Amino acid sequence: MTLFALNINGQSVNVDCDGTTRVLWVLRDILGMTGTKYGCGIAVCWACTILVDGEAAKSCDLEIKEMVGRKIVTIEGISAIPAGAKLQQAWIDEQVPQCGYCQSGMLCQATMVLTKNPKPSAGTVSGMPNVCVCGTYQRVTRAVLRASGQ
Repeated sequence: MTLFALNINGQSVNVDCDGTTRVLWVLRDILGMTGTKYGCGIAVCWACTILVDGEAAKSCDLEIKEMVGRKIVTIEGISAIPAGAKLQQAWIDEQVPQCGYCQSGMLCQATMVLTKNPKPSAGTVSGMPNVCVCGTYQRVTRAVLRASGQ
């Protein structure tokens, strides 16, 4: 085991684990941060999306040793990002979730989109790669556009 010094949601955190442990399992099993979801298990659904240095990333596909010196933001921390806070309210206003399982990943992805492009087009939003089995894509698009003031 190795001790890894991480920055998660603006906090310094030390984690003792094998360097090849996936970030998803460090968050969920070691740190008890269960907002980030395990989805497909093959890195295609994006349910496990987090932000790493402001970029959306699949936490199931990242090893913890790759995260030293980087800034990780999870669903538990997106409200500290202005776009994330606006999106959380828009998600409520547009009643986006059905089952809600994909929502933490969707919100993280949308936070990146809105941070990079404060006035995204509907096409940009609908191009987000996250999979929603319930099919709430139209509500997601409305929520992102609402959060952007459109």
